[in-house]
Amino acid sequence: MNKIKIVIVDDHLLFSQSLSFLINSFKEFVVCGNYNNGKDFLTGLKAMDELPDLVLLDVNMPVMDGVETMRRLKEDYPGLRVLALSVNDDEDTIIKMISNGASGYLLKDTHPNMFREALLKVHETGYFYTEMVSGVLINKLEAGNKASLKERELEFIRLACTEMTYREIADEMCLSPKTVDGYRENLFQKLEIKTRIGLVLYAMKNKIVCI
Repeated sequence: MNKIKIVIVDDHLLFSQSLSFLINSFKEFVVCGNYNNGKDFLTGLKAMDELPDLVLLDVNMPVMDGVETMRRLKEDYPGLRVLALSVNDDEDTIIKMISNGASGYLLKDTHPNMFREALLKVHETGYFYTEMVSGVLINKLEAGNKASLKERELEFIRLACTEMTYREIADEMCLSPKTVDGYRENLFQKLEIKTRIGLVLYAMKNKIVCI
């Protein structure tokens, strides 16, 4: 069986080595490269004869962090599947990584069994989202009806899937921040979601945006 090739991009040597050991213990996977930061990884990608099947990307790194690395990958390697790793569950960071094309987002204290499941899911389906990331169970994303959304609501959703703040969205839509807050709360209730992350995932699931 051909093993799924994985590259790790993380500046913490001990963690990177431990993660390599864990991944290599899974029969389906093999680690084929380790890089200390996004810049080194992007340089290494250009020299590769064959791209890895999956990249594990740390969010917080010196020289070039995970967010900037994802921006570059989205432009130059849009088909590359990337699973973000972090000790941080900050909502804005998760949105930035997903909006820039990350296939999933895991905390570094994830149980090995869930970690293996995430690797398999990303490889097989192109995405893996925990409840922590989605803010709601994946089946909740089936709720709601795209056809019932008004054009201004769709516009708000598309803008919410960017890195813009709610105040910037208000300016873009020529609305007051209070009105935009109303759009957000109404959509959260209508679509049965609880967070902006859930809104992003709903938009992706229903092809309102293509990330």
